Amino acid sequence: MRLDLTLLASAPPPAGGAELSQVVIATVAATLVTAVMLYVGFGHRSGRVAALGRLADFSERVGRVPGWSALPASIATGALIIALIGMYWDISLHIDDGRDPGPLANPAHYFILIGLFGIFMAGFIAMVLPRRRPSSVAIHLGGGWWAPLGGVLICGCGAFSLIGFPLDDVWHHLFGQDVTLWGPTHLMLIGGAAMTLIGIAVLTIEGLRSEVSLERTSREPRSTVLMRTVALSGGLLVGMSTFQAEFDFGVPQFRLVFQPMLIMLAAGMTLVVARMYGGRGAALGAVGFFLVMRGALALLIGPVLGETMPHFPLYVVEALIVEAIALRVPIGRPLRFGLWSGLAIGTVGLAAEWWWASLTMPTPWSASLFPEGALFGFGAALAGGLLGAWIGAHLTVEPAVRRPALRGSAVAAAVAISAMVAFALHTTAEPGASARVVLRDADASGFRVHASIQMRPAGAADGADWLNLTAWQGHRELVVDPLEQTGPGTYRTTEPIPVHGNWKSMIRLHEGDSLTALPIFLPRDSAIPVGEVPARPTFTRRFVDEHRLLQREQTGGSPLLVAAAYSTVGAVALALLLALAWALHRLSLDGRPRPA
Repeated sequence: MRLDLTLLASAPPPAGGAELSQVVIATVAATLVTAVMLYVGFGHRSGRVAALGRLADFSERVGRVPGWSALPASIATGALIIALIGMYWDISLHIDDGRDPGPLANPAHYFILIGLFGIFMAGFIAMVLPRRRPSSVAIHLGGGWWAPLGGVLICGCGAFSLIGFPLDDVWHHLFGQDVTLWGPTHLMLIGGAAMTLIGIAVLTIEGLRSEVSLERTSREPRSTVLMRTVALSGGLLVGMSTFQAEFDFGVPQFRLVFQPMLIMLAAGMTLVVARMYGGRGAALGAVGFFLVMRGALALLIGPVLGETMPHFPLYVVEALIVEAIALRVPIGRPLRFGLWSGLAIGTVGLAAEWWWASLTMPTPWSASLFPEGALFGFGAALAGGLLGAWIGAHLTVEPAVRRPALRGSAVAAAVAISAMVAFALHTTAEPGASARVVLRDADASGFRVHASIQMRPAGAADGADWLNLTAWQGHRELVVDPLEQTGPGTYRTTEPIPVHGNWKSMIRLHEGDSLTALPIFLPRDSAIPVGEVPARPTFTRRFVDEHRLLQREQTGGSPLLVAAAYSTVGAVALALLLALAWALHRLSLDGRPRPA
């Protein structure tokens, strides 16, 4: 069996952050773009720059809402789409090719940066456009400067995401590269962008409440209103579903119970918001928007760009459930509506997604996931429905009626979600399991093999959430082979497994809260540095904590430094969520603009 090491001949990509030259280039470019943005924005306020005002006037004529609402909302929406393409392209590149040669050498990073800066710029434009107080909930920034509440939120979400980019490099320098979507700084990038949709919704409500739009929107056809709300709520569904990306690609590094939990949370919260915000048909419209966006994205990443293609949930049954419940439970009673929607989504909707995942997901949901997956999915759907009811009750053109019971249920739902996430994050690596592996060449090259596996003890994989042979980082190909059982404790592969070049191949075993893996072949990596794990014709190896194999680039760090780093990122994220909750509460205080 021959091993191809030609891909390792060139200099390895950095494993501990970007080179100083690339940091300087990125900093200079960001400074120049920011300077132009500030010049145009403050030039508009002083009257020196007229272009921004003309764009806002055009957006007002087209969108039937004030330009300070219509223009930034359009910019933020376009920026989110660009960032979304960049994010999924970036994930597929890492799966197929491994680490970046450098942050500026990854084309997907440009899409992410442009998208995130576009979000920040949209918020800034919303803040500088109004000449007088735009709404009763606007934020006073000093003197005669009043910024729309939604604009401040969008700007804050964009800043939160953008800060994640340089912090990500700092994180890599401190702890090495954490090649997982759920790294703290990665979640900052994703979370800030996803929460931008709340800011856009708040900004839109402010615009709809203004004197400029009150008369115009009263004459709008139902189709126009539905189109606006479907795009916004559908975008929120897309944003909430980005946290599932590791499962969508088939390389999750966390317990499988997270996937039903995240899908149910997204469905419960977003579809309840959609129906309350957009009215009849809005939940189905939001799912239609989601399927079009994610379907187009999958085709772009897969057949067009030639990378590993992501999968996605359906949400169709959940939308039908929400629409049906709205016919019996009035959305004017949000607590009841959210409660019944969450209950139905967590049962019937979860069953539908279970069927879809068992057929299409790279890591199918098996019977072994029951009952834990069902219980956590049900709890997440119920909590999501209550959170969605609270959010939807505040996103109204008319001021919301204060409902202490609804607020209390939303707080309880947030605490429950936090508890479920904390519980599911706990993992172990149970010692004792090993396997004897026999490899035979699948072709004359010797670069791909078939494997026969004998588990020791024989029942080590009985009732596993997943047992598969995963191979990745081979350039535009990902192999996730669910092993076929041939006898008690014996398994075999169903397709050829690559064991050469830059490929990483391993058997992965997930049972309960235990995540372990056994390496088949791992390449030498001089940047870390680690040696090669060869694919010998016959060997016996132990299953170890898969984190050690999946994230070989990590260098650890002192417990105090790790605790401080995670606490800092967590505190900033909590501050953003509290700001969003405060903004929704502020939005409900008064529905009519006051004199300037």
